[in-house]
Parts: sequence; structure tokens; C-alpha cells
Amino acid sequence: MTVYLNVDGREHIRPEDYRTQLDSMIKDALAKDPPKSVVEDLQHVQEFVERFERGSTRGLAVFVCGAALWEVVELPVPVADRLIVNLTPHVRDLEAILDEHDCKIGVLLTDRQRARLLLVEFGRVVESEECFDPLPRHDDDKGDWRKDHVKTHADAIANGHLRHAASQMFDLFQRRPFEHLVLGVAEELKPEVERCLHDYLRQRLVGRTNLPMTASEEEIVSVARELARSREREVESGYVDRLRAAVGAAGSNGGVAGLEPTLQAVFEKRVDTLLVSEGYAAEGWRCTSCSYIATVGRRCRMCGSEMHLVEDVVEEAVEDALGQSCRVEFCADNADLDVMGRIGALLRF
Repeated sequence: MTVYLNVDGREHIRPEDYRTQLDSMIKDALAKDPPKSVVEDLQHVQEFVERFERGSTRGLAVFVCGAALWEVVELPVPVADRLIVNLTPHVRDLEAILDEHDCKIGVLLTDRQRARLLLVEFGRVVESEECFDPLPRHDDDKGDWRKDHVKTHADAIANGHLRHAASQMFDLFQRRPFEHLVLGVAEELKPEVERCLHDYLRQRLVGRTNLPMTASEEEIVSVARELARSREREVESGYVDRLRAAVGAAGSNGGVAGLEPTLQAVFEKRVDTLLVSEGYAAEGWRCTSCSYIATVGRRCRMCGSEMHLVEDVVEEAVEDALGQSCRVEFCADNADLDVMGRIGALLRF
């Protein structure tokens, strides 16, 4: 059994609010007259939530199966309330959350003498540091030669500062690697800053912002996540474009689209990358003997054994794909994938 529970204090001010929501889901589950083992699991979850102190936790994912399984994942982001009774843990919601939020983003804001370096994870700043290389003061009473000399000296110090900031950003990356980098710098400094970045950082650059050095952490996180999300959508679109080309090519076995062909490819362990439209779910069947998954039952066409109805065969496919170390991409608002059946796979062979 799997329970997702939103415990976000911004939506549920009192603990009684999310406990009431859990009670409602449990009541609905009990109305279906589940076996005794499920009733006991429901009681176990209810008792846990009664004792739970949320702190900074905003979402809970609970996986339970008697004495064999008890796993609680506390998330710093809210989740959609769900209670799923199934033979296997329902991991797709958790995988989608991780796919959307669990990308680490490095942020470098810098001007000619000050820099802010931040690491964003799960929508919050988890590390922050600064560096400061003061520029020489300009004295208007010292004459033109003196002014030019000070300006030249200031430019050299500013360039050194940008190299210093870029070096510290790389040090942060080496300590705590991140997938994306967001750069906040004035337009005239962008070329020099990018030249100073290590190749590993340039490869992770997803966007630039004009946020001021005084921007709040909330503003920085918001902009950084939006730029990272845009890059993720570009990556998803790239996968879908490859799938469309593979499916459309005569004689190609590079990809399949639609629920039944994709389930077959997952069962045959031919999938390299599984693509699923966000929120897509469908009933289906799972063989109790060979674990074949299909849209039609009740007899398995692989081994002839009896199949059982599953509430969401897409979830079954995602679980199998993850178990095979496949890449799984949940694609949001991708019309091309929706047209192809909302699910598809790029194949290994």
C-alpha cells in the first residue's frame, strides 16, 4: 500500500487538517472491504501520522506492506493526496516529484566586486556563500592621469574578481555537484564571466538573469527553478522528437508509441528511455506468473496463466522500467507525445 499525504503548512495550518484528509482516504479504502492485512496497514499509517511532527516537511510518501515493508519519505515539496492499495509500491508519483524538483541548481550572481554563490535543491537554498574584492576609490581631484591609472587598476581588480568568483563556483560544484547553472550578471560582464567559467560549468549553463545582487533568496529560487524547468522541457521535447522520428521511420525498431506496444517493449526489456505524459493513467492487467503487463486480460498470452486487474498499468510499466535501470521522463504539456498515445519508448534494440 502507498499513501501520499500533503502536510504543507501553507495549505494545512493545523495538523488536524491533513489528519482529517487521511481519515477520509482511509474511510474510502475501508468501504471497499479490503483484506485484514490492508486494514492493519491502514491503521499503522494512521498511527504514524498521528505522531508525526512535520517541521519543514511539506509532503509524505509512505510505503507499507505488513512487516515486509515500511518506508517513509519526507519531502520538502507538497504532494497530491493519494492512497493506493496494490501488490507493489506506487512509485510513479514520487518519481515524478523527483524528476521535477530533485535537480540541483547552482546560482552565481556577480558584479565587478561582489559575488553571491548559491545552491538550490528542492526549491530552497541549501548552501550560500559570498566573495568580495573591493575596487579602488576614484578621486576626482587627482587629475586625468591619476583617473586613468585608477580605472586601469580597477579594471584589473574587477577581472580578477570575476575569475575569483568563477573559481569559487567551481569549488562549490566539486563539493556538491549540480545539474544546472544560472548566471546573474550585467550584460557587459557576461562574456568575461562566461570565459572564466570552467568547461564543466559552461556545459551546465541553462540561463541568465538580471536579478540584482540584493535579490532575496525567494526571488533567486523562483528564477532559477523557472530557467531549469525550461531547460528540462527542452530535454523532454528532444526525447519526444527522437521518438516521433523513430516511430515514423519505415522499418525502424528504434521506438514504439502507444500503451500496448510500450507495455510489450517494457516486458521484453528493450526500453532505453520511457516517456510518459504527466498524469497519464490507465487500467490494465498483470500476470501472476510471468509478470506480463497488458491492456487486455484475463489470460496471459505469454504463459496462459491468470492475470489480475491493476488500477494503473502505466504505474506498473514505470516500476518495471526503473527496475531495469531505464531512464524515465515525465513530459508536461507535450502535445506531440499526447498525440502518440501519451506514452512511448526509445528502444535499445
